[in-house]
Amino acid sequence: MTPLLQPPCTAAHDRRARLRAPTVAARCAWLGLLPWLVPLLLGLARPALAQPLFTLAEHALRAEGEGPQFPQEARAERVSLPDDWARSRPSAAAPVWYRVAFRLAAPRPQALQAVQIARACASFELQLNGQLLHRSGRMEEPYALECDRPHLVSLPPALLRAGENVLDLRLAGYPRAAVSAGSRAAGLSALAIGPLDALQARQRLQTTLQLRLPQALGATLLLTGGFMFVLGFLNRQESHLAYFGALSVGWALLDAQLWIQQWPLPHAVVERMLASLLPLLAWAAVQFLLRYARWRHRAIDLALPLQALLMPLTLLAVSPQRLHLPVLAWSALLALEVAAAALFYLQRQRRERSLSFWIMGALLLVVGLGGGLELAAQFARVPAPAQQLARLALPLMLVLVGLRLVHQHSLARQQAEVSRALLEQRVREAATEIERNFRQLAELKVEQVTERERKRIAADLHDDLGAKLLTIVHTSESERISTLAREALEEMRLSVRGLTGRAVRLADALGDWRAEVVSRLAQAGIETEWSAPEELPQTLSARAYVQTTRILREATSNIIKHSGASWCAVHCQVRDGDFQLVVRDNGEGISSEPDRRLDRGHGMATMKQRAKQLQGQCLIESGPGFGTVIRLTLPLERALDLP
Repeated sequence: MTPLLQPPCTAAHDRRARLRAPTVAARCAWLGLLPWLVPLLLGLARPALAQPLFTLAEHALRAEGEGPQFPQEARAERVSLPDDWARSRPSAAAPVWYRVAFRLAAPRPQALQAVQIARACASFELQLNGQLLHRSGRMEEPYALECDRPHLVSLPPALLRAGENVLDLRLAGYPRAAVSAGSRAAGLSALAIGPLDALQARQRLQTTLQLRLPQALGATLLLTGGFMFVLGFLNRQESHLAYFGALSVGWALLDAQLWIQQWPLPHAVVERMLASLLPLLAWAAVQFLLRYARWRHRAIDLALPLQALLMPLTLLAVSPQRLHLPVLAWSALLALEVAAAALFYLQRQRRERSLSFWIMGALLLVVGLGGGLELAAQFARVPAPAQQLARLALPLMLVLVGLRLVHQHSLARQQAEVSRALLEQRVREAATEIERNFRQLAELKVEQVTERERKRIAADLHDDLGAKLLTIVHTSESERISTLAREALEEMRLSVRGLTGRAVRLADALGDWRAEVVSRLAQAGIETEWSAPEELPQTLSARAYVQTTRILREATSNIIKHSGASWCAVHCQVRDGDFQLVVRDNGEGISSEPDRRLDRGHGMATMKQRAKQLQGQCLIESGPGFGTVIRLTLPLERALDLP
């Protein structure tokens, strides 16, 4: 048998795919769809631009037959896929067989093979080399109409053979004359055959675009439409919200076929029910546009309900096998009514020079283009990506209009509440301002008194105690007393500096600490290494400077008196808004006896307590023979421009 498929991944096929993608994009641009649809279009076109990993069957042999196998004796004709019965078989209703042949280089390929069917708007059976693989829906009426659900069927390796293989697909569905919309007529898309891994990505993309995304939009319309209907029903002055809610709920019900795989009713009843929703949707759409434009007419209020009742009656009088043409005529009439109402609304909005003219005009334009594309698909072949974009555009535009209406309603309610509560809010603000000013004055007064007291104490310490200690330093004959007086004088000066409350530049503080530490360790014969950044714009509060100085003095004293070290390193840095100081020596370390802890003795508990008071921490690491490491971490204040 002559294979019906071209070899995959050829250079010519790749060039044709790359040339076809810009053509599809140009057609969609010609349709005038808004820029928000471009990412979706690129998602649909991306598989065509990439090098294919599977074979796309675009031709098949078609034959009519009722038997369980492909009718060999029947007259078979070569057709192009997708094969849409709305154009190729508008009136025929007999089941149809499709045969697709493909070749394999080996009987057992390494990768599991599969066939992917993007659209089969009917019940079908799939056979591989004469063996039944998959059945979707009943093969007798009522048939399943899963027009938007793609199918992925794996091909068992045991049934595959080297060379030519044959896929037979039996399709049982409804012709165009027996359905209310041409999109529900039976048909078969091109078959993708190849490795299962490659087809799973294609299946996920098509399932999302054809099923999941429309389902999500339908659920959103159902929820928002119900909310807006209740909102408009309770607020009669905003009746347009109720009509828009009815329109959203009706559109969601029209897409109920996305959720229901098998209807429990006869096919003719289901088609009449779905068609009967169209005049209700037109009624809601026209009244929404007129009420939103703040205009109503009694004749229109009476004609629309009568029309919604008349259409189902006319459909009852028509044979189920001739349902399509009456529904198509009614759909054209209803579309003209909605278009006239939309033009009337835009004319009034333009006369009022309202911002809604441009916003609603753009949204209604997209809705009109999508509806026109749906009608065009009834008579001519429209590319599948364009049809999918049109189907997504209509509910998406309804969602956007609903969001705008909810936003406008919330703004109106907010303005009403603000105007009513404005006086109360101003009174509360005035009372709050008075309380805040009173509290600030009280705090300022306490702070001023505290500051004066601190300065007085600092002056007394400096003038009285400082002068006496200085006298002892210079007049004492005892070296020990002179040393103690000098140390007390330094501590007193440090305390006075803390009482003044002046912030200290971190670079200046590091200079003071380096001079003191290096001098003390050098006098004790201990080699010192000091490392710190040169430019540090941050500052330390006076309290932080005092406490850090005392911690560093305590650490230096412990090294001199208790460590027995010959070398000490001090490292300072600023990281993540914290000041970090590390003091390391090579001394004997701290004993690890069971009754001893690192925070006992040598003033280490005091060092930790001082760091804790500054919202920081002081960690001590030591061991016998390994020296001692003291890590001090303090949060810094924001850098200030000090004179």
